[in-house]
Amino acid sequence: MPQELKINLDKTAIVVIDLQKGIASLPVEPHPAKEVVGNTAKLLTALRENNMPVFLVHVTPSPDLKDALHPITETSFSRTSFNPAWSDYMPELNIQPTDFLITKHQWGAFYGTDLDLQLRRRGIDTIILCGISTNFGVESTARFAYEFGYNQILVEDAMSAMTKEAHEASIKFVFPRLGLIRNTDEVLTAINPSKSN
Repeated sequence: MPQELKINLDKTAIVVIDLQKGIASLPVEPHPAKEVVGNTAKLLTALRENNMPVFLVHVTPSPDLKDALHPITETSFSRTSFNPAWSDYMPELNIQPTDFLITKHQWGAFYGTDLDLQLRRRGIDTIILCGISTNFGVESTARFAYEFGYNQILVEDAMSAMTKEAHEASIKFVFPRLGLIRNTDEVLTAINPSKSN
């Protein structure tokens, strides 16, 4: 029996990972990017209506591409050229003046950014986490958040990966150890119980 989801509106924020034009244009599974963005937009609306902090994270290289990591690995990822709009947030996120915009240069949203500082200054102890890609940006952020002591609500249908198998591996084997896994409707109901059916 899943644990009842209770959300303290004063201590919870949402952290949205990499819902930007260059990434949301990729084919992802099991949830199409349009669905992920749409579900995230619903969550953002609910949090903003309740004056809860919104953190939108995107990844972008430095102009000289010198911030890329270069460990010896079995596979590589080329960062030689980017469309100028690659890192632009998806318009459906409807960025507001009260939102916090975080720029990162690696998978996770904590390392090298002020995300942890800004969350702690606002007394946040729980984060709602979503975005693309489940097993890279989202999982990396979730692992850091766990080690920093945050409670987490991982919104399964507001995230996706390059393959269904990669998404499901995070959902089945990693996230259950890091937080609570819920869907968009369950989180919306917990934020606004009076609006539930």
